Amino acid sequence: MRGTARKSHEKPQIELVEDASVRASISFPSELYRTLEQIAREKKVSLAWVVRDAAEQYVSDKWPLFKGRV
Repeated sequence: MRGTARKSHEKPQIELVEDASVRASISFPSELYRTLEQIAREKKVSLAWVVRDAAEQYVSDKWPLFKGRV
């Protein structure tokens, strides 16, 4: 944000590019995290893959019009 002052409590705006990934830091209750790790091991995929898959499924279930867009 060159040339513009930003208040310390404001988050910087992120310009999203189609098909680009955005990194997020997420906290899980420890039991849920262990379950996600177990699912990842069983499917032989990364924990990140399991979380992305679950998030995509959640969005598709809650907002059917977004199906196929996530």
